[in-house]
Amino acid sequence: MNIAVIGAGYVGTTTSVAFAEYGHKVIVVDHDLKKIEKLQQSILPFYEEGIEDLLKVLITKGNISFTENVNSAINQSDLLFITVGTPSLDDGVADISYVEEVARTIGQHMNDHKIIVIKSTVPIGTGDKVKDIINEELANRNKQIPFDVVSNPEFLREGKALHDARYPERIVIGCNSKKAEKEMKDLYKEVNAQLLITSVKDAEMIKYASNTFLATKISFINELARLCEKMGVDITNVAKGMGLDSRIGPQFLHAGIGYGGSCFPKDVKALKALSLQEKIPLHILEAVTHINDTQAEWFMQKVKNTLGDLSGKRIAILGLTFKPDTDDIREASSIKIIDFLIKNQAVISAYDPKGIEHVKKIFPSITYTSTPFEALQGADAIILVTEWKDIIEIDWKAAKNSMNQPFLFDGRNALNASRMVKLGYSYFGVGLPSN
Repeated sequence: MNIAVIGAGYVGTTTSVAFAEYGHKVIVVDHDLKKIEKLQQSILPFYEEGIEDLLKVLITKGNISFTENVNSAINQSDLLFITVGTPSLDDGVADISYVEEVARTIGQHMNDHKIIVIKSTVPIGTGDKVKDIINEELANRNKQIPFDVVSNPEFLREGKALHDARYPERIVIGCNSKKAEKEMKDLYKEVNAQLLITSVKDAEMIKYASNTFLATKISFINELARLCEKMGVDITNVAKGMGLDSRIGPQFLHAGIGYGGSCFPKDVKALKALSLQEKIPLHILEAVTHINDTQAEWFMQKVKNTLGDLSGKRIAILGLTFKPDTDDIREASSIKIIDFLIKNQAVISAYDPKGIEHVKKIFPSITYTSTPFEALQGADAIILVTEWKDIIEIDWKAAKNSMNQPFLFDGRNALNASRMVKLGYSYFGVGLPSN
């Protein structure tokens, strides 16, 4: 099939690579010429393992191309995917102005039947708005051209996006016509995944409901960890016991210092804002947000209570991105932690394999190192923020010997507590009994 993907960001590029690998002909469109030129050279504007290598192969085969000529891309394609950003406004509402702009452009340039597929995460009712905008633009041209609007939300995990795009667990298609349903089923016919056909609005809500529920699980276990720690209960065992119940499951029950990234915080805010607009407040999401907003501070108070006055203390921060295997620092716990330490006049050295350049723009004055070992030399304490493999697997015995004081604060419960204590560390996790 001939596909145009409008928006060469994280979702657009990853989705395009997967479609091209399925054997479809994909044209990726973006107004940023520098981004297009880099993508033509198989250089991504973000880090996601495996995509650049596959992109080189697909470009050579001719299955994928990149352009800023949106008019040409629209009229060469049968399916038009909208994959532009929907950032949060100050009140938490998702900004769909980029989606609306793409809809206007489609209405201004389409000359025959198109299926317009919204893959961006959008508020419920956006599909209707897109339809109205396209109809308005067609009326301005005195054109009557049939088209369908479909919602096909993405469920990509940063760090695992290529795998998720290739082997999705589920495919949700929201559409209101049999023609669109057939075309979308044909698009995914080579993919072995559960397929759900719904209305457009149902599909839009499924995306928000999915992400906010996962955020709820994380905040639940994080708040419970605070109580467990107070009562001498091991939250990791509690989570294991809960996860053995098939109705609950083990995923997203790993206590830590809060969720971040581009999806969970934004989608929770957007669904909360939508609920308030409709005068049906979602009180659970209010609690989810509060817990997540305060989790890093709760953890840092433990650091301060343990170490005392932080002024002049040398603190090593290991991990800056919101999770491993990505360079994304949006809503990352490391930002809150570094801010806390700066306000308390600590001396900071930080390491991350992919996120340093992004954090450096926010905190240019702290020290950044090229290895975890460099960061912890002479440190009074380590704060493990992101569980990168090259951090978890360092020689912790040698690391202790290079520190000034062996305090280790594990914000992800990523290390074996009893092993760290045997090595001589004063180890502190999240929701764990005192060692």
